[in-house]
Amino acid sequence: MKRSIIAVSTILALTIVPVSTAQSKGSILESSKINSNVVIDGNVDAIWAEATSITQKLNKLPYKPNNGYEGIKKTSVEMKSLYDDEYIYFLFTYADPTKSIERFPWIKQEDGIWKQLSNKDSTGHENTYYEDKFAVFWDINTKGFANKGCNDACHRAKKGMNAGHKDKNPARKYTQEGEYIDMWHWKGVRTAVHNQLDDQYIDSNTNPKANKGWGRKGDSKTGGGYVNNIRDGQPAYVSETLTDETLLIVDSEKILFTTDYNKTDRIPGLTGKPFTGSRGDIEVGAMWIDGVWTLEMKRKLVTTGENAEMQDVQFNDLTKAYPFGIAVFDNSQINHIFHRGVLNLEFK
Repeated sequence: MKRSIIAVSTILALTIVPVSTAQSKGSILESSKINSNVVIDGNVDAIWAEATSITQKLNKLPYKPNNGYEGIKKTSVEMKSLYDDEYIYFLFTYADPTKSIERFPWIKQEDGIWKQLSNKDSTGHENTYYEDKFAVFWDINTKGFANKGCNDACHRAKKGMNAGHKDKNPARKYTQEGEYIDMWHWKGVRTAVHNQLDDQYIDSNTNPKANKGWGRKGDSKTGGGYVNNIRDGQPAYVSETLTDETLLIVDSEKILFTTDYNKTDRIPGLTGKPFTGSRGDIEVGAMWIDGVWTLEMKRKLVTTGENAEMQDVQFNDLTKAYPFGIAVFDNSQINHIFHRGVLNLEFK
């Protein structure tokens, strides 16, 4: 079975469905004050007409995978923001002609054997059997982000070396000592099923033994997460509700896999449950229709979770600007479309 994608025309791939005709100037995203909550479901309700949008073109890639990657090389993201006395809301809309939901799926072969599909490139990362993702980076206390944007934390390997370590990864995320960046990482399979994103942060760690993600880490959590659905070279679990479109197997529905399982020819590559604690701070509603992703996000203006001061941007001063950057991952593990420079959020 091929990965589940739905193709649309090339025109759609390069066109954004407009949320509003009103555009603010330059790189400033204005957040407008409202008196009611926003329903977070991926549907663009009338309340979003109260916000002004900006659009950011993404057309940079950190590297070119050598495994036949056919993902999009550019897109434009339209952004809006609203806030009330307790929460801030975001609306992100961008074109992506394929809805990618296959992250290392198990596919039943003609001989009855189950095979987990993958097609990793020379860096050891996947660009074929993976998921769509979207990221927002927020400066917390760095010296360079306000001028460089996300590139302030992106460090490319040179001659196979990065920060004194042998490394074939094309780029690593880390900051300078004592500096932190908040990373909102929406994952179209692993977190979308729970209407969340993976709330992460970046610090100065460059020791891969201390953290395999180098400076990139998950926020503090009290539970939840996702686990690869594998045991002894076979799927570990199935469920009674499996279909060919199931993103992952929810923990509460897990049933042990047996070799006589025959209800579907595809089993998701993951099991999981929602994050609790700071890592689950952000609610997300996602919708893919006719080649366009629409993401609605909601988070408290000020968080109070464990280690919040170094893991979360705090919107506690409505008179200042908050630098940020965005990136789109089209069915790719680490390869992503990004932009130079920095965007700024301001409250009005």
